[in-house]
Amino acid sequence: MSIKLIVAALAFAFAGTTLAADPVAKQPPNKALAGTRTPGEDTIGRTVFQALVGDIALQRGEIELGVSAWADLARRTRDPKVLGRATEVAAFARQYDLALELNKLWLEVEPDSAKAQQAQSSLMVLSNRLDELAPQLAVVLEQDKANLAPNLMHLNRILARHGDKVAVQRLVDRLAAPYDSIPEAHFAMGQAAANAGDFMRAQSEFEKSLILRPDWEAAALSRAHLQARQSNQSAIASLSEFTERYPSARDARLALARLLINEKQYSEARKHFDRLIKDNPDNPEVIYPVAMLALQQGDASTGRNQLEKLFKSDFPDKSTVHFFLAQIDEDQKKPEAALEHYRQVTVGDQYITARSRAAQILVKQGKTEEARELIRSTQAATTTEKTQLIMAEAQLLRESGQHAEAYAMLDKALAQQPDNPELLYETALSAERQGKPEVLEALLKRLLELKPDHAHALNALGYSLADRNVRLNEASALITRALVLTPDDPFILDSLGWVLFRQGKLPEALSTLERAHQIKPDPEIAAHIGEVLWVLNRKDDARRVLSDAAKKNPENEVLASTIKKLLH
Repeated sequence: MSIKLIVAALAFAFAGTTLAADPVAKQPPNKALAGTRTPGEDTIGRTVFQALVGDIALQRGEIELGVSAWADLARRTRDPKVLGRATEVAAFARQYDLALELNKLWLEVEPDSAKAQQAQSSLMVLSNRLDELAPQLAVVLEQDKANLAPNLMHLNRILARHGDKVAVQRLVDRLAAPYDSIPEAHFAMGQAAANAGDFMRAQSEFEKSLILRPDWEAAALSRAHLQARQSNQSAIASLSEFTERYPSARDARLALARLLINEKQYSEARKHFDRLIKDNPDNPEVIYPVAMLALQQGDASTGRNQLEKLFKSDFPDKSTVHFFLAQIDEDQKKPEAALEHYRQVTVGDQYITARSRAAQILVKQGKTEEARELIRSTQAATTTEKTQLIMAEAQLLRESGQHAEAYAMLDKALAQQPDNPELLYETALSAERQGKPEVLEALLKRLLELKPDHAHALNALGYSLADRNVRLNEASALITRALVLTPDDPFILDSLGWVLFRQGKLPEALSTLERAHQIKPDPEIAAHIGEVLWVLNRKDDARRVLSDAAKKNPENEVLASTIKKLLH
């Protein structure tokens, strides 16, 4: 039996996860029992009845009864299909000793069955019987010389479900050691070592595989991945050398470009983008990551050009393409184009976000009811998605000035999920806008009980205290904790600047706020800068900052309120 066949056994052991949902549909009794060899004393009716008992029990969650019924039926009938089903059911119930017993009987009845052999291998892994599995795998490697290389590469996949990675490493070492001249043997040992946390040994084995096969891209990538654990520069150096030697190494070049972006070496990354597109102008497997890397770099033009190419290719996820094109259009102040793309996101991880963003565009266009209808018509597949939609609708209400209704909606949702972190946070912020600081404080404290390192909750609570000019030392401590968790976050820096202002530390406040504004030119940060400048008696500078911000953000309520307070 090929190791490729054994690999499939891992899926077999877990195929029973569908049993609870619809075990009868998986294998109807009349189909399962077609061709059954029943002993003379059995009747067909009794056999069918017992199969039904087993499947109905599984459907109802009565696992023990279902397992018992199928095991008894398998022993009586000795039919290979029934034995296979019974083994599957026992594996699903994690009764591995029973599953192995039934599997042994299955192999006696049908010794050449690849599926039975696969099941045996899988069950040995799952039941922690590596010592019993090892001889079987060694025989496969020895006898199936035509598939030696792929069989070596599949070793770690076979053993992936085993919890003791060190034991797996020992087993792979034992199995691969006789094939020291085969690069796949060293690759397998490298994988096993990496999985076991033995990174120095893993890197050594990947190096050996590259000595035996210098152009092996998978080994070069695995080596670079380990090098990046210590230093991105080390990984960049090795991938640069590899791609210079083997210019057509596409995946290695993509990985190199990603690392260069992470290190902000944008000009070098761009060279690799250009080479990738030149060599693979119509390959969606290249076009998509190049587009994503371009967007990450801030190159919207290249990102758009590459994304639009995907519409003409066989790239399967057109919804994702529409989503990122919508984001580009939104950033470029093209709301109608963005809205059209968002509407065409119909599936995938971005579906809920796309619908929410489309609704926000509609609100900005004064179409609040249409926006709410869009959110309400969105189908949520999970509780998480339902919560996301509630928060999205509440955001729409806030943006349209309906703060009381937004708070009521969030408060109702929170009553049903009192420990939901996202709802706690959003409801707290909404409560503050309703003039309920005590509610905000209670909710954020509850959130911090659940998630002590929730940086945004720490910041929100600290800012609320500072804005009310109360418990400033506590506010400062909370905001400082948040900043430690997320350094250089502009909004947390803004909060720190504001508490410094409240403490009368005006120069420190101004420098902190200006640093925040440099990172993100937000109108509310500008409002705070303007107020500090005003108190410092730099009124002309205050007017300039506030005026510039107002031109870009004429509808911001905080900014408008500050201008009214200081300038009118």
